[in-house]
Parts: sequence; structure tokens; C-alpha cells
Amino acid sequence: MTYYSLSHLGNHAVAHGLTAVVARDCVTVAEMLAYLAEFDSRKLYLPAAYPSMFAYCVHELHLSEDAALKRIRAARVARRFPAIFTEIAEGRLTLNAVILLKPYLRPENAKEILSAAVHRTRSEIERLIAERFPARTGRPGSKPSSSNWPRGQLRTPRPMIRDPSRPVLNWPRGQLKRRQPRPRSSLFAPQRFALQTTLRQEAHDKLRYLQSLLRHTIPSGDIAEVLERALDIAITQTEKRKFAATSRPRPGRTPSGDPRHIPADVKRRVCSDGIKAGARS
Repeated sequence: MTYYSLSHLGNHAVAHGLTAVVARDCVTVAEMLAYLAEFDSRKLYLPAAYPSMFAYCVHELHLSEDAALKRIRAARVARRFPAIFTEIAEGRLTLNAVILLKPYLRPENAKEILSAAVHRTRSEIERLIAERFPARTGRPGSKPSSSNWPRGQLRTPRPMIRDPSRPVLNWPRGQLKRRQPRPRSSLFAPQRFALQTTLRQEAHDKLRYLQSLLRHTIPSGDIAEVLERALDIAITQTEKRKFAATSRPRPGRTPSGDPRHIPADVKRRVCSDGIKAGARS
């Protein structure tokens, strides 16, 4: 029996062992970040004949490119804010959380932000950022201010790059107009389109819920596949309601006495004729 065969253990032992292993893994990750941060700060990869910390991690430590990049970034942030080491070791923060929060951490707000992100999922942290850091407009390269951090704000700041060929509009102070981005659909590749739009919170929650419902058929949760599935269902239901579309049409029934009533077989013929006309055009 090998060390990794656990079939002989009882349910309680498996559950307890899993919890213990996860806890040890968190401590190991925190220790790795500490060593990476120190190794990086001393540039010890140079005596080892590597041009960068990333190259050393990939070719000497044999980490995957994604794992190396994620750990190097997290280690550099943790070196600036040492409390991160403890948070990761205790399983309160993940590497993804640290990397997402990196652009917003300042000495004066780090404690508050890190506390707010404890045990949050990626989507919850993204929502937290979007609520706590509303976009600043009108100042090129502006960064989020830590002095004005009211409860319940989170968003990624985006630098404004002005086109020098366009005139500057001198709006009175406090009356800067904000335009909502228009939904856009652009050709990304042959038969592939990039869709950019803004969703309300309710619509975003529905999309997340639909992703979870379709995990058995779309394990990756790919948004494009989820949207395509939702569109198929919506089109089928709308055609059924509007054109009486069905896979098993019934013979025409006795006309109704209502002059505004359109028999289902007539709706189907009109729909079919419209599709054929559209194909010819």
C-alpha cells in the first residue's frame, strides 16, 4: 500500500487530514513567498547566470510560467506589506487576492483593505475594488486616493489618455459630464466577435448563477458558451411564443371567433416565408 492510498482511512480521518494538509500548504506558500521576496531583493538570480527572477523560477526551480509570475508578484507585494505573509499562512488571503489588491495598497490603507478582502472569492474582491475605488476622470494617470475611502466603494482606475487632435472641453468644476460606455460588438477574428457592454448588478448575478447551473455541461464556465446557450433558449422560447414554432406542428384548427386571432399554422407559414426571403436577399 503506497503512502498516497487513503482508502483504508475512515471518513473523519480523511476530512481531518484534508484540513491539515490545506493548512500546511498555506504555511508553505507564505514561506515560499518570503524566500522569493528576499532572493529577489538581493538579485541572487544574477550570480546564478539568470537575467531575471522569472527566468530563475521557471528554469531553475521548474515552476510553470503562470505559477512563477503569480508568486513573484505576490512576493513583491508582501515584501512591501509584511502582514500579507501572515494572512496567507493562516489561509485568510489567497495569491489571487493579493495580486488583485496590489494596485490599491498604500501604507495608510493596507490594513483596512486586507481586512476587507479576508476569505473573499475573486468575484467578490473584484466587486469590492469596483465599489471602493470609483473611476477618477479628467486626470491622466491618476491613482486611487486612500484618504477618501468611504465604505462600500470598488472599481479599477483607468488612466485617461487625451487625443491631442481633439479640443479640451472646459466644464465648470463639479459639472464634469460622465458618459456611460456604449455597448460594442467588433470583429475579433474570423467568425469571432468581441462584445463589450455594461451589466446591472442583477444581470451580473443572473449570469453568475447561470454559469453555476451549467457547470455540468460547460465545466470551464466560459462566458461566451454560457451566453450562446442562453441565446439558444431565449430564441426557442420567443419563436414558440411569437411564431408558434414547434417540432411537431398540428393540423389547423377551427378558426376562432376573435378577428384578431392568428392561427398557429399561419404564424409558422409567415415565419418560414420570412426566413426564405431573408436567405434570398
